[in-house]
Amino acid sequence: MSTAFGQSTVLGYPRIGANRELKKAVEAYWAGTIDADDLESTAAGLRAEVWRTLRDARLDAIPSNVFSYYDHVLDTAVAVGAIPTRFTRLGLSALNTYFAMARGVDAEPALELTKWFDTNYHYLVPEIDSDTVFTPDPTKALREYAEAAELGITTRPVLVGPATFLLLAKGDDPFARIDDLVETYARILTALADAGVAWVQLDEPAYVADRTPNEIDALRRAYTRLGELANRPQIFVATYFGELGDALPALLGTPVEAVGLDLVAGPGNLHRLAAAGPLGGKTIVAGLVDGRNIWRTDLRAAITAGATVAGLADHMAVSTSCSLLHVPVDLADETRLDSRLSERLAFARQKVDEVVVLGRALRDGTTSLPAPVPPIPAQWRHDDVRGRLTALRPTDRQRGDYATRADRQQERLGLPELPTTTIGSFPQTSELRKARAAHRAGRLDDAGYASRMRAEVEHVIRLQEQLGLDVLVHGEPERNDMVQYFGEQLDGFAATEHGWVQSYGSRCVRPPIIYGDVARKAPMTVEWSTYAQSLTSKPVKGMLTGPVTILAWSFVRSDQPLADTADQVALALRDECHDLEAAGIRVIQVDEPALRETLPLRKSDQKAYLDWAVGAFRLATSGVADDTQIHTHLCYSEFGEVITAIDALDADVTSIEASRSKMEVLDDLAAIGYSRGVGPGVWDIHSPRVPPRDEVIEALRRAVAAVPARRLWVNPDCGLKTRAYPEVEASLRHLVAAAAEVRGN
Repeated sequence: MSTAFGQSTVLGYPRIGANRELKKAVEAYWAGTIDADDLESTAAGLRAEVWRTLRDARLDAIPSNVFSYYDHVLDTAVAVGAIPTRFTRLGLSALNTYFAMARGVDAEPALELTKWFDTNYHYLVPEIDSDTVFTPDPTKALREYAEAAELGITTRPVLVGPATFLLLAKGDDPFARIDDLVETYARILTALADAGVAWVQLDEPAYVADRTPNEIDALRRAYTRLGELANRPQIFVATYFGELGDALPALLGTPVEAVGLDLVAGPGNLHRLAAAGPLGGKTIVAGLVDGRNIWRTDLRAAITAGATVAGLADHMAVSTSCSLLHVPVDLADETRLDSRLSERLAFARQKVDEVVVLGRALRDGTTSLPAPVPPIPAQWRHDDVRGRLTALRPTDRQRGDYATRADRQQERLGLPELPTTTIGSFPQTSELRKARAAHRAGRLDDAGYASRMRAEVEHVIRLQEQLGLDVLVHGEPERNDMVQYFGEQLDGFAATEHGWVQSYGSRCVRPPIIYGDVARKAPMTVEWSTYAQSLTSKPVKGMLTGPVTILAWSFVRSDQPLADTADQVALALRDECHDLEAAGIRVIQVDEPALRETLPLRKSDQKAYLDWAVGAFRLATSGVADDTQIHTHLCYSEFGEVITAIDALDADVTSIEASRSKMEVLDDLAAIGYSRGVGPGVWDIHSPRVPPRDEVIEALRRAVAAVPARRLWVNPDCGLKTRAYPEVEASLRHLVAAAAEVRGN
């Protein structure tokens, strides 16, 4: 017996809580200050709050099983029994096995962590091989469905779909296991049907990227098999982050009851749908409200697109373009934003209202809508910045020959073979966070705050000297976040108070909002870098965040091309590099961890992006002298896809995540003849595990086998702000000792 899908839905909702309650509870559990029952009590309260919020907003169709203690891909791995033997043999509880997969333990490193498509969310990469025995475990989905039912709320359980799950996995051709995995999903669907579930959502975002005919055929086979089950819920296949392409007719030809299309990131989906012919009674779930940015929806344009879908399909529903996982919870909590800005914004809670309004308007023909978003005020423009961009020449994005630069930098810096360094940040202790909070609240004056931060900088410098590192950092105690810190000092940016978004696990960030032209008001980092340099004779790196990463980890204005905004940020960073150099800083690191993250999912769109992304980085870094060494840092992505762009950045040294991926990136660098300095990470800082000295030596020897030692740097995978000092000191001692051991052989 079929149940109507409903007129309005969302594909997911933030799970961290408005005040990051989940983060605090999970970290308390890891610290041993609460037990599993306390953790689950907090989690259950957060789930209930979300369901009530969506019900009270009059949303017709409400998802469940979108909550996660760490990551929804990891949850799906548990649901299908894809738990590697190296974790099951640890003999831990189910919850602790889950966290061991996410974070690692002394005996086993964690699963690899990488970016979720082109977002700043990180997922844990499943490990699948021919020995993996898939076993259905619908416990979590059934429990959450039952919890909602007890509140009188009927929900739609959500899982990552089988094809996307395997396309995201690593192992010996994991996609070869698609038929086996589909049978496991069939058993899960049967269990859900037996519990009274009417609809299930299976997410297949991998198919908005380029896919082979065999991969598309596997999608067709998978959903034909699941659709033909005699005892199952109705199936909604959700796609998002772009255009579905040739996979759309494949899905429409299967027995599934509903297909979701992102009409924000993939407007071409509308044309594909129109060309598909009769839709066979399927419900089309139209993603009309942007789930990834925080600007209000143009409701009139959305209604036009929705009406087109309604004219093509027998049934249609309005949705967000993707899960609302990627935006903050509630704009109502932001009481200090300029009203001219806040009236243009919609966070998750407000986007639900937009979905409901659109659904009703399309159902009832209602034309009474909120007033349209007003035009951008003239005060948000910077004509001098626009003039500088117009006057740019190609030479403004070029440096001298690398070989000449390398000789001059070595003469100036005098570094040993295999120089050791860190990526930038040192632990953000509770004392530092309290000092920043007291300063913001006015309980600690400027002089007291500066004194506290300087004391921490001196502590970090002395520690690095004691450990024997070669190139030092000031530790960034004054920085709340590597993007927010700069956004708070640049014109054209606004910061939120409570706009938290999950990045991975318990890690949350508050992306700033780029609403106008970007301009630097004053030097942003020079005082801290020069103070640190005054404390030591060793070189101290100036630390900046690159233009692409600042864009990727902000909510960016949508009224001009991204390339233009990137160049505006790059000009501000170029000025900062010049001031650092003039102050005597000999090494400047401009981090671009989001370079791969922002890569368009379709190859046809990638060259244009890489051209402007590389150009922005080079604009930021090409104004310094040959003897100033430019570093960059990249982490947690599949770098092989942008390896030529990494080369084109023309940084003197590139540090790069490599520990979880076992130095795979070095093969990619060798394949293109990369000839500059490289620092493959030898310590996974996203795990509390301290790598043994011999393990670091082994990683370094693999690196030396691929890269000449004269070009190789020794460093962790990423900054150390999330780690505690005991882990940091032990791990860095092992890192320095390993470098000395390999250097001496």
